Amino acid sequence: MFYVIGLGLCDEKDITVRGLEAVKSCSRVYLEAYTSILMVNKDRLEAFYGKPLILADRDMVELESDEILRNAAAENVAFLVVGDPFGATTHTDLLLRARDLHIPTQIIHNASIINAAGCSGLQLYNFGQTVSLVFFTDAWKPDSFYDRIAENAKFGLHTLVLLDIKVKEQSEENLARGRKIYEPPRYMSIPTAINQLLEIESIRKEGILDGDSTLAIALSRVGSIPEGLTNDDDGTQRIVAGTLSDLQVQPESVFGKPLHSLIIAGKKLHELEAIYAGAFAVNKENWNRIAKKTF
Repeated sequence: MFYVIGLGLCDEKDITVRGLEAVKSCSRVYLEAYTSILMVNKDRLEAFYGKPLILADRDMVELESDEILRNAAAENVAFLVVGDPFGATTHTDLLLRARDLHIPTQIIHNASIINAAGCSGLQLYNFGQTVSLVFFTDAWKPDSFYDRIAENAKFGLHTLVLLDIKVKEQSEENLARGRKIYEPPRYMSIPTAINQLLEIESIRKEGILDGDSTLAIALSRVGSIPEGLTNDDDGTQRIVAGTLSDLQVQPESVFGKPLHSLIIAGKKLHELEAIYAGAFAVNKENWNRIAKKTF
C-alpha cells in the first residue's frame, strides 16, 4: 500500500490517529520537504512517529518517483505531506504514477491552510480561487495571479494568497554551472507580498487593488497556539487585519514568524465577517469605516 498522509499545519501532534497508525505500519516513510514546512524539526517527528524519515526534496519527488514507489505493491510505504495531501499537483502526479504501476493507494486527509483560513473570520464559502505569489526578480514578475484576484473581486469573493517559500533552491549561476550549492531558505513576508501586489496594480491599472481601500488579513503560523494564549508568543498564530496600506507599513515583527498567507477581502463582506476580522485590525476605525461600505 502507498499511503499519502496529511500532517496538518503545526507540529508532530497534528497527524490524525489513522495517519499515525499507517505510518507505524510502513517499512519506509518519506517526508515531503519543499511545498511547505511544519513548525518543528524532523527529529521531533521521528521521535513521535517512532520511524526514521527520508527527506524528499523536489528533485526526488519529481525525478525519482520510482524509488519512492519501490515495492509499494508488496509492502507499506508512506509519503507525508504538510497540510492536506492534495495541496500540490506534484502529489496528484505521484498518485497517478502509483495507479499506472497497479499499486494500491490510500489518502489520509488533514487540515490545510485552505480550510484553516477560516480563523480570519471570513466564511469559507465566500472564497474564490486561491492564488500563489512568487518572489519577483528584476527579470521575472509573473502577474497571472492578478487576473484570478480580479475574477474573484467581480463576484465579491475573497482571495487566499499563498506566499512563496524557497527551500533548497539554487542561484541562477549555480544552476547554470550544475553546482549542487543551495541558497539559504527564504520565506516571503507580508510587506513584500503587498509591495508586489501593488506593483502589479500600478502596471495593470485596472483598479482591482487599492492600498487605501482594499481590506486584507495577514495570517502567520496558522494551526499553532493563538497569540496571547501562551507565555511564548514568538512562534504563535497571528492574525493582523487592515487595508493594504495599513499592513504595508507595519514592521515585519508584527506579523510573526513564517509561514505567512494573505487574504484579500471581497467587496461583499458580511457584517459578521467584518466584525470578527475587525478585532484583528491595526486601525479599527479605518477598518470599520471601509467595511461598512461593503455590507
